[in-house]
Amino acid sequence: MELLIFRHMWGIDQPWQPVYPQIKALKYDGIEVALSLIENKGEFFETLQENQFRLIPMIFTEGQSVDEHIDSFKKQVDAAVDFKPMQITCHSGRDAFSESDSMRFFTEVTKFEADHDVAVAHETHRGRIMYNPWITAKLLDRFSELKLCCDFSHWVCVCERLIDDQIDIIRQCAERTTHLHARIGYGEGPQVPDPRAPEYRNELVAHERWWDIVWEAQKEKGVHFSTLTPEFGPPPYLHTLAHTNTPVANLWDVCNWVSDRQRKRFAESQSA
Repeated sequence: MELLIFRHMWGIDQPWQPVYPQIKALKYDGIEVALSLIENKGEFFETLQENQFRLIPMIFTEGQSVDEHIDSFKKQVDAAVDFKPMQITCHSGRDAFSESDSMRFFTEVTKFEADHDVAVAHETHRGRIMYNPWITAKLLDRFSELKLCCDFSHWVCVCERLIDDQIDIIRQCAERTTHLHARIGYGEGPQVPDPRAPEYRNELVAHERWWDIVWEAQKEKGVHFSTLTPEFGPPPYLHTLAHTNTPVANLWDVCNWVSDRQRKRFAESQSA
């Protein structure tokens, strides 16, 4: 099994064209980007080919009703597949949906995925249907075809603790995970100020323990490629100093550190 690491474009507020060679030089295998941020479709597609980048587009369902979210999903998937993506990451539905609405949403979208032969990873994200472990477990029980983008940092924030007490659900999720967002959360937020800091060692090791479970499950299933994005975000995700709003860490350095560390850990896990 090979690990492919993607660099997200979130937080890059300069023109993208000069940034792509930097991403390539840092040995990222592709980019993950919100579909809505792609301004020139033809130019962007050429950039992917020139740099031999794989692509994971992100889509965000929207609307007030479940029907509006379903329609939004279908339209955005139709637009995303034009880029021939490796897979699609989706922020799905709303946390305010009733259980029946959540079930209806995934009934419709998983059928759409199957009919159109497109790989979509639904993210475990705050504010969305799968904002906590327990509703996610119910959905996995109900939909055997449902695939996940696991970002455990959100659950750590929502549950206000490291979630080792939910290890059975983590293992259940691992069986369906096709993509990881490798951000480190803590009990008071979805992103530690700096994952390199010794005071967040416990949080770092916990998240790595859960990612290892995903990798083990993928390896046992004979998956050829495991994908990961070191999705640390800019302010206000990234902590800043009061009054000056100065970031407490360099976002590029943090993302690259996580990327390099996980690439090394993955290689060690595969040779063990």
